[in-house]
Amino acid sequence: MSGFTGGEKLNLEGWIHAYSGKVRDLYVPTGETLESTPRVLVVASDRVSAFDHVLEPGIPGKGELLTTLSLWWFDQLGVPNHLREGEIPAEVQGKAMLVANLDMFPVECVVRGYLSGSGWLEYQESQSVCGIPLPAGLHDGDKLPEPIYTPAWKAPFGEHDENITFERTVELVGLEDATALRDLSLQIFNKATELAAAKGIILADTKFEFGRDRETGVITLADEVLTSDSSRYWDAASYAAGTTPAEKMTSFDKQIVRNWLSANWDKNGTPPVLPADIVERTSDRYRELITRMLG
Repeated sequence: MSGFTGGEKLNLEGWIHAYSGKVRDLYVPTGETLESTPRVLVVASDRVSAFDHVLEPGIPGKGELLTTLSLWWFDQLGVPNHLREGEIPAEVQGKAMLVANLDMFPVECVVRGYLSGSGWLEYQESQSVCGIPLPAGLHDGDKLPEPIYTPAWKAPFGEHDENITFERTVELVGLEDATALRDLSLQIFNKATELAAAKGIILADTKFEFGRDRETGVITLADEVLTSDSSRYWDAASYAAGTTPAEKMTSFDKQIVRNWLSANWDKNGTPPVLPADIVERTSDRYRELITRMLG
């Protein structure tokens, strides 16, 4: 398994660094390996990624903000999740979760309630998303007739994730698991949509990751969930006012970063350093989402 070589390797008593993804670092108990350990310490860093690149600088406080939001959502959803009780090292309190070590599915379970992002790009070419036909005449940011499940293949680090059809998911994990992943993703999305709407927020789309519990065999919600990094959140009032296309929407995610990069980088080579005002505005949006959702 290869990961992000720039991940911060903390000296945590009783734990050793095992792996770094684009934004999270994994630790296992001393003397164990990531393959064999029953539990993992997941530390959310302040790193930010967009277009499959880790950017500089990070967003101050981002790790703690997104961990806070994930923990809140896990508590709301009422589905099996990977959280486990245990002591969190003081050095990473607030930005770490102790979780079960699951056998992860190689699929990102994306659900879209609105047309945006890669879905909008695909729609313009084929009038469909991940093999799902959509009505003609839709625009960036339009609400879909009903939420759609548009999975992606989780590419190895450094490669681009690939949108796939449900049929391709069946080939990867089998019909029974593919169906369960789809149905569970739509169930969670619908519940989260209602909770967000009560706070004046639109959940436009999100991605879930699931694994199989090694002890029980139960499909289990894992990783981060419904955070500003894994979701598109829009202000319902600005949407009602007609602030479209979606890239101009008042958002509570990293759309500010995506917009700035799209305007200042051709996606070749090393991304440019993020300006201080982009970092600050993104941090402010992350904090505002938590304030509104958690009260």
